[in-house]
Amino acid sequence: MNANVDYVIRFTKYRILEHWTHALAFILLAATGLSQSFHEYALSQWIIMSTGGIDTVRLIHRIVGVFYTVILLEHIAVNVYRVLFLNRQATMIINKNDLTDFIQNLKYYLGISESPAKCDRYDYKQKFDYWGVFVSALIMISTGFILWFPASTARFLPGEFIPAAKVLHANQALLIFFIITIWHIYNSIFSPDIFPINKTMLHGKISKTQMIEKHPLEYERIFNSSIINKSENAHQQGDNYQMIT
Repeated sequence: MNANVDYVIRFTKYRILEHWTHALAFILLAATGLSQSFHEYALSQWIIMSTGGIDTVRLIHRIVGVFYTVILLEHIAVNVYRVLFLNRQATMIINKNDLTDFIQNLKYYLGISESPAKCDRYDYKQKFDYWGVFVSALIMISTGFILWFPASTARFLPGEFIPAAKVLHANQALLIFFIITIWHIYNSIFSPDIFPINKTMLHGKISKTQMIEKHPLEYERIFNSSIINKSENAHQQGDNYQMIT
């Protein structure tokens, strides 16, 4: 690998495809689900009528819901396999460093500290984003199937679970919608650090400058060196890491 390269492969094509598949499913679920919950609004009525009516919207919502369940289970299975059988690091697991990083950044933003936290592959904000969506997805899937099959649910669970699932499904949908549209999109597009857009999830690459700034611990670990060491051997180690990340 050329020692003068300016970019590092952060995400493989598989991860990019996975991300945009989840994004497409989310958009369809949000459009068809929220238009039912807020059917009195003009935009909701336009979505319902444009897709062929309420029955069609419900059908699309359920089909996409099943598809999203499958790709979420695939995501879980692949990552469990990677950790258990390929000895990969579970880089999204929350640990005590996330709390210390948060406190360090808070001090930095308040002017108490001179430097921000040195984060690894994923910082605490990205983990919050990931686990917020992940837990919300589990809640949405479980309550969605309860609402889809209320009679079958009532055979095993008290009837109160059905109206409770309806309330939880609608409110959780609104919460996850705001998490994605405000938190995630801001951090991926409108944040001053990366505006006008973070292109990493488009081509999978991250500049070495941005990596040193945002993920210095990962950079040092991949290249087996300090930030200023850029030997050919270190780059080769980084390339090997890229192939498996």
